[in-house]
Amino acid sequence: MAEDLSQSRIGQIAIVVQDLDRAVAFYRDTLGMRFLFQAPPKLAFFDCGGVRLMLEVPEEEEFKHPASILYYKVEDIKATWATLRGRGVEFRDEPHLVVRMPDHELWMTFLRDSEGNTLALMSEVRG
Repeated sequence: MAEDLSQSRIGQIAIVVQDLDRAVAFYRDTLGMRFLFQAPPKLAFFDCGGVRLMLEVPEEEEFKHPASILYYKVEDIKATWATLRGRGVEFRDEPHLVVRMPDHELWMTFLRDSEGNTLALMSEVRG
């Protein structure tokens, strides 16, 4: 029987980096993500709630560009924003309301990692 992706889940996301040691320090020490292991000289792995993040220094020119935007779901976006700002994270904006839904508000804020990739924090705030 053919299987589509409707019931699948993300197992790993690759994030392009230029300086692996700098990126590992940022994701581990600044963002506080759980470091799993490193496969020098080009790869490092982190756990993000069961999804593996792979930091990769690309060998091929076609992959040497910033990653897609990853949206990290957090409970308290304002507190997380303040904590990460205190660690020196460069935010592009402050946490802001994106849309009011019938049962919650969606808030977001955007930041850059040590490699120039844009990341986001998102929070579903219930009344």
